[in-house]
Amino acid sequence: MENEKLIVGLDIGTTKICAIIGRKNEYGKLEVLGMGKAVSDGVIRGIVTNIDKTVNAITKAVNEASEMSNVDIGEVIVGIAGQHIRSAIHHGVIIRNPKDDEITVEDVRRLANDMENIVVPPGNSIIHVMPQDYTVDYEEGVRDPVGMSGARLEADFHIITAQSAAINNIDRCVKRANLQSKALILEPLASSLSVLSDMDKEAGVCLVDIGGGTTDVAIFYENIIRHTAVIPFGGNIITADIKEGCMVMQHQAELLKTKFGKAISEEANPNEIVSIPGLRNRPPKEISVRNLASIIEARMEEIIEMVQSEIATSGVYKKLAGGIVLTGGGSLLHGVGPLFEYMTGLDTRIGYPNEHLGKSKIEEVKSPMFATTVGLVLAGFKALDDREDTYRLKESTGNSGLKKGYKSEQMGRDIFGSITKKLKNFITDDIGDDQQQY
Repeated sequence: MENEKLIVGLDIGTTKICAIIGRKNEYGKLEVLGMGKAVSDGVIRGIVTNIDKTVNAITKAVNEASEMSNVDIGEVIVGIAGQHIRSAIHHGVIIRNPKDDEITVEDVRRLANDMENIVVPPGNSIIHVMPQDYTVDYEEGVRDPVGMSGARLEADFHIITAQSAAINNIDRCVKRANLQSKALILEPLASSLSVLSDMDKEAGVCLVDIGGGTTDVAIFYENIIRHTAVIPFGGNIITADIKEGCMVMQHQAELLKTKFGKAISEEANPNEIVSIPGLRNRPPKEISVRNLASIIEARMEEIIEMVQSEIATSGVYKKLAGGIVLTGGGSLLHGVGPLFEYMTGLDTRIGYPNEHLGKSKIEEVKSPMFATTVGLVLAGFKALDDREDTYRLKESTGNSGLKKGYKSEQMGRDIFGSITKKLKNFITDDIGDDQQQY
């Protein structure tokens, strides 16, 4: 196990903090070796609000995963979310030397690095620079420009920013837990690695990760990220609505939501009643399942309307052949899929993080609740953009194959031209000698 690459994903969520350690098996699938989780008391809507409580939860989760896998954990890939996340499209351009034969990976890297220096609002930092479509000498719609000829290279970039204070607080918590942050990844992008296939991303799909504090949205089309957003409502706001609407305790509201909750009130039996224990010296309280469903439906409709607005903003609403894929703990709520279909008009399914999972003794990891953490582990083996994997492969091989082929072709042309020239001179001289004899 010492020579194998082990990756640890750390999801700092609003309701739970989860750590998963995994490796690739002989078939290229992810094998989960250990998992640990702890209740998250120091995070509200994806933002760390209590350092000490968050550090204690991280330590507990990481220790559980370490004991289960019998591996010492030092580096982790951390997820980030929260209503402070912003995304925008920016255009970049570079002018190459016309004498250069072809566009190289270095040119693409230079264009992307230039986008790291764009001006962002004060207090924000760039966490992701993701290219969309390239343009080479005004020829639009180029997916991968490497190997093409051209002097002007430009592209649209999907820039994702986060509050610098939120990033620093996450980094501080990780360091105080005696860990090192290897990378910081936006959580919906991590979830997409574990839940979506390449075919889904090519056809066009909207991933909706319904967590405890936030609902994360990531929209793909033609295998390229088109839009990301974080909606500041999740499962916890539904629990709060039930608590106020039914006048019950917080833990009772959570149990009512998970065991008896429905996202469509018409599916609930109007005659079904749930009896829960009352307060001290008080009789039990009776809750109508139909009324409970009405409370849940009202809040879910609000969340779906916000998701629908984000899809419209992306500009690919009518192009999402893959529809909507729901994941996260909130996707397990009864009837949430049909409600999404009814309100958006798009096909909807529940996404499970078993797209790249191999056999594992931990069956719990296949739940949508752990899609983000599994995705963070996969991010250690696979880039968020498949073109990046191709570029890394070319860099590791020195990109020699393409250039060598080009040089061999040029050499062949030079040799052929030289032979043709000599033959032409020989024939000319021979004809001249014959004419002199006559």
